Amino acid sequence: MRFEPISRDRLADLLAARVDSLAPAEGAGRTRVGLDAAAAADPGRLAAELAERLRARGRPVLTVDTHGFLRPASLRYEYGHHDPDSYRDSWFDEGALWREVFGPLEDGGSGTVLPDLWDPATDRATRSARRALPPGGVLLLHGPMLLGRWFPFDLTVHLHLTPAALRRRTPAGEQWTLPALARYAEEAEPAAGADVVVRLDDPARPAWTG
Repeated sequence: MRFEPISRDRLADLLAARVDSLAPAEGAGRTRVGLDAAAAADPGRLAAELAERLRARGRPVLTVDTHGFLRPASLRYEYGHHDPDSYRDSWFDEGALWREVFGPLEDGGSGTVLPDLWDPATDRATRSARRALPPGGVLLLHGPMLLGRWFPFDLTVHLHLTPAALRRRTPAGEQWTLPALARYAEEAEPAAGADVVVRLDDPARPAWTG
């Protein structure tokens, strides 16, 4: 895979143009974008940069972090607090994402999305208000291990870190997740399956596949 160096500003500009080109005909429907990345790659930062540019283009944007859809602690920690397989398979409430995020954005859906469901700090429901994404709007869903789950994305962007960079940029208390991320890379092959791959070993000097 060949990567082309690019500035962060230029990356966000070109991604926004690509998302904008996917606008549904006559403003009907919504565009669903997946920003797939380990927390060490900070996908929320790229989501914010992309959202700013899309709004400047007149596109309504709703950004959703999958960490707002974690399962309750009793389920996440069923096999211990540091079990990589649990992190890979059962930490994130995939069913809730389908029900509360993707379902309302289907053709004929309400367009009203729940931006988050569960607060891991309090281990309680967030009780957040639903947010409307009008026709022609863009969903930016960001988080780890998004690919290979059959989510109906119109565009997928994978933020890639080499194993060394991933280890270096993952906090000590979260190093136990690395085997889960390695298993995801082997099983889902996100670098091969994503529409766009961005290499972010140095967050200030990205490179992409274009």
